[in-house]
Amino acid sequence: MLTKENQPLAALTTLGIGGVARWFVEAAAEADIEEAVAWATEHGVDLFVLGGGSNLLVSDSGFNGLVLKIGLRGIDLIDSVGQFKILRAGAGVSWEDCVNHAVAANCAGIECLAGIPGTVGGTPVQNVGAYGQEVSTVIDRLRAFDRRDRAFVELTASDCKFSYRRSRFNTTDRNRFIVTRVDYRLTGDGSPTIRYADLERAIAASHPGGSQPTLEEVAAIVRGVRQSKGMLIVDGDPDSRSAGSFFKNPVISEELFQRIAAGSAAAAPPRYPAGLVGEHANRVKIPAAWLIEHAGFAKGYALGAAGISSKHTLAIVNLGGATAADILALATKITDTVAEKFGVRLEMEPVKVGF
Repeated sequence: MLTKENQPLAALTTLGIGGVARWFVEAAAEADIEEAVAWATEHGVDLFVLGGGSNLLVSDSGFNGLVLKIGLRGIDLIDSVGQFKILRAGAGVSWEDCVNHAVAANCAGIECLAGIPGTVGGTPVQNVGAYGQEVSTVIDRLRAFDRRDRAFVELTASDCKFSYRRSRFNTTDRNRFIVTRVDYRLTGDGSPTIRYADLERAIAASHPGGSQPTLEEVAAIVRGVRQSKGMLIVDGDPDSRSAGSFFKNPVISEELFQRIAAGSAAAAPPRYPAGLVGEHANRVKIPAAWLIEHAGFAKGYALGAAGISSKHTLAIVNLGGATAADILALATKITDTVAEKFGVRLEMEPVKVGF
């Protein structure tokens, strides 16, 4: 296997931060993945799987192991089951290309996920979601390499154990599976999903007569909303040097929510169903951005070379020359202050590499 040594990683991430990988290889085929896993095992080094680099914070000291960048391509509509269409995409395909392919084929189900950076392989890991959609609702099955059993396997959506921003791939089976392909079950000639407030407002402004927007129009509107919040990667926009949403929206008890609402000098915080059942059915989701803002951190707040986006409180940005230590110092200050003021400990969304 041909590997590079001391490969800089910063340019492969949207934050533009991080040291070097001791060894680096890009997989263009499944056989390359199997070979890389075997090589890392034989040499006794850690292995990290890199996709689009959009949800990562790489240590300033880099990664003292093998970084495996997934480059598996290919995207096509492979099957139809009644009104449903199966869109199959390689794990290395740009997620934006995947959304564009679906929209062009007039297939609904991921149009509200337009503008999210990264690759197909990362979508089931984080259960990527935004503006009223999550990939867990449209993933039919996926193919992955099982590092434990040294075999390629196919997993259904139920096998993935999805929940809010979680799956078995980033919880119970972290680092066990390497996704190589994902099949999305989309609705042919379906209507767009419009149930998120920001999206509803933007559509109402662009369609004053109340006409139904097309999938392509919704995807374009979503990109516009994301750009207005600094959540769209645009050359020259300093707010683009981020890892997207840095904190997950916390899920808390009804009792804690009422305490926070009662103690707020402003209007009560927004709340959303957590989508849980059983003993956790009464838990609610509260916006991390609201907690951050009401803990005293405004848009544009800076701590050294790390700052909060001027457009969206939930994004921590590299203001220029920031280190991973700078980003973590700001994140820690935010989480500690929010915990002290509201009794909620925010959870970091990006994956830390090399720490």
